[in-house]
Amino acid sequence: MTRILLIEDDPEIAAEIAAELMRTGYSVLHAGDGTAGLEVARKEGWDLLIVDRLLPGLDGLSIIRQLRQEQIRTPALILSALGAVDDKVVGLRAGGDDYLIKPFALAELSARLEALLRRPADGHATILRVGPLELDLIERRAKRGARELDLLPREFKLLEYMMRHEGQVVTRPMLLEDVWNYRCVPDTNLVDVHMGRLRRKVDREDESPLIGNVRGAGFILHVSA
Repeated sequence: MTRILLIEDDPEIAAEIAAELMRTGYSVLHAGDGTAGLEVARKEGWDLLIVDRLLPGLDGLSIIRQLRQEQIRTPALILSALGAVDDKVVGLRAGGDDYLIKPFALAELSARLEALLRRPADGHATILRVGPLELDLIERRAKRGARELDLLPREFKLLEYMMRHEGQVVTRPMLLEDVWNYRCVPDTNLVDVHMGRLRRKVDREDESPLIGNVRGAGFILHVSA
């Protein structure tokens, strides 16, 4: 059974949400303040968190930030009466995976939870790490170890694709379809040009190469154990 932790200080709203979720087959535990909610979120293996933004004790964004710092990646849906674009951006950058504005329909809440639960295990992560490489998918920053990588938007997307397929050979047609969104694969050296630029930025002469060319097949990102 899917286990959900609901951190909400309004008892009426919490009761309504919990009743609806339990009716549809979820197991729900309610925490009424931020401090208690953080402790429970740390100790148990939850499938999903529903976190009110404004809470007594510790606010919802602080809870999510702390969990992400502790490498707890449980998907988190933020509930808030603050509905401006900037408010949503702050919530997502804090580590939230979705943001629902109060008041809301319980049917929309259920639909959003279903969408979050359908994501791949790493689909909600905003920081992607493979070996010495790190991508911040929100801030659009890339690093190799302590070294910042100055990537153009297409190079960033290309590196993200390679990192998500670490250890696999990716072909030029795959890259043209998935990174450039070409439906019909043209006869072009576009991939080789961009890959060459990316490799020069990722792999300096004094560093072990991470991106390799597989003759007749494509490219591979490989990180030694």
